Formats: sequence, C-alpha cells, structure tokens
Amino acid sequence: MIVVGEEETRERLEFGALVEAIRDAFKGGIESPAKHQHYVEVPGEPEGKIMMMPAWRSGDYVCVKLVNMFPGNADRGMPAVSGIVILFDGRTGEVLAQVDGGEVTARRTAAASALAADYLARKDSATHLVVGTGRVAWNLIFAHCAVRSLEKTFIWGRNYDKARAMAADATKLGANVEAVEDVEAATRGSDIISCATFSADPIVFGDWLQEGAHLDLVGGYRPEVRETDDTSIRRASVFCDTLGGAPKAAGDLTQPIASGVLKFKELHDLYALVGGSHPGRTSDDEITMFKSVGASLEDFAAAVLIYEQVAKEKC
Repeated sequence: MIVVGEEETRERLEFGALVEAIRDAFKGGIESPAKHQHYVEVPGEPEGKIMMMPAWRSGDYVCVKLVNMFPGNADRGMPAVSGIVILFDGRTGEVLAQVDGGEVTARRTAAASALAADYLARKDSATHLVVGTGRVAWNLIFAHCAVRSLEKTFIWGRNYDKARAMAADATKLGANVEAVEDVEAATRGSDIISCATFSADPIVFGDWLQEGAHLDLVGGYRPEVRETDDTSIRRASVFCDTLGGAPKAAGDLTQPIASGVLKFKELHDLYALVGGSHPGRTSDDEITMFKSVGASLEDFAAAVLIYEQVAKEKC
C-alpha cells in the first residue's frame, strides 16, 4: 500500500493535470453516490461535519474519502478540513493507497472551480478576487491560473492581516497578488470572484457584479447559509457541480429555489458543461455563477492521478 502525506499530495496534484483529470471524470463512467454525512455539536463553536464519500469505476478503482469539516479550527490556526482518502483495486478490493484527505479536498475543490471557470469565465478574464483566507482560498489563487491568463489576484478576508500574509506568501511563489480591505470595490473591479468562507450571510452582492463577471461560490455547504444574495441569482446564469448534490445542500441554491427566484430546470451542472449539452458562457456580457459542494468523483480523480504517478515511478 502506498501512503501519501500532505506535502507529497500537494506536489503531485499539479493544477493543470488535476483540472484535466476532473474534466475526464465528469465525462461519465464513474459511480458517485450522495455523500453520507452527520453534524457534530462542538460546545461554543459552529457544528462540525463528518462525511463518507465513495466513488468507483467498475473493474478499475474504488475510492472512499473519510473527512471532517470543523469551522472552529480557523480560530486555532488549524485547517478546517482533515481526513483520509483510500484507493482500492476495483477487481480485488485490495488497498492500493492512503492519501491525505484534507489536501485532496482543498485542491480538488479549487480545481473543480477552475474547471467550471474554463467554461463560464470570459476568455479574456484578467482579474480575480478571492474572498476568504483559508486553505481552499489559497488553492483557488493558483487553480484559476491553470485555465485563465490572470494578471492580478486580490484577496479579501475579515482579518486583513491574514489576507496580507497570504498575499505575501503567494507573491513569493510568483503570483501577482494583493490584499484589499474593500470587498465591494474589489468585486466591482474583478472578472472572476471566488468565495471560500464559512459566512452565514451574503458577503458578495449581485449589485456589485460587473457585466461579464463570473461568480464562484465554494464555502457555503448548508441550506441555512449563503455567500451571495438573490440579486446575483436573478442576474446570473446559474450552474453547480452536480444536480444531485448542490441544489439540496447549499443555501445559495436551496433558498432561491424554495422562494421561486430560481427554478430547478434553469440549473445546469458540470456534467452538462463537460459533456457539451450546455455551451457554457454565451456572450461577453453574460454574468455566470457556479456553486459547488463537492462530489466524490473529484476525490476519485485526484486519488487515481496520485496513485498512477507513484506506481509508474516504481516500475
């Protein structure tokens, strides 16, 4: 059995290759049932969530991710997401690999957003705003650079010092990144806006979106929380990662569907974009929105990508 730690996971999941692996996964052939999840009370803090996410391709591989999400870790300076991904042989059930689940989750989440942006963001998108300062936010900076030639990335967080530190670290790696204090002004001036927060209430508003903008919502994963408002829904063409998951789990979709602001039949997912049944962006002034909650076939794609790299090197 191969054991792959956090640092090696990060190194092996290069975003260009990971985006393509996830694109291939959404072409079909992978069974990806709904996640099994439970909420865990944490005294004096937001609830934690434990999840089990299986996926498999018949006769090939079976993948299971066991992951915890505890938002209160942000105040401890710890990642909110931790867990493991286990890859099995799809014919024998033999354990092939154990991979760091927190890093897989962060990188595949960012890569799925980048994949959506490849269909939905303007080809000439040059500016990117990342709202949030956690691990997924960090990965979103670099994932989007794999699909668009971005000239500038802005970072906004409730804690400006954290945003400034993240910008400095990203700049050391060659990205052109600047921390900002005014989220409205940054939104109005950005072609792509990515939100990766645990905010319970809207943090980016539809009135702020310029024509042609692409809004990428990653953080909200419960029906009662939202990162944007109904105005964004009314102004945008709305997409999600999977129709079987996001419309049932994410407040940015469940609430406008319940109120009638958004009709389920108006929603399209990555299967439609990758498969070609929806063309994606249709004009330069169209506003697009993508909402993700994660899908196990993304973990499958990441785990197989890592395992096959390691196995090839050992041959």
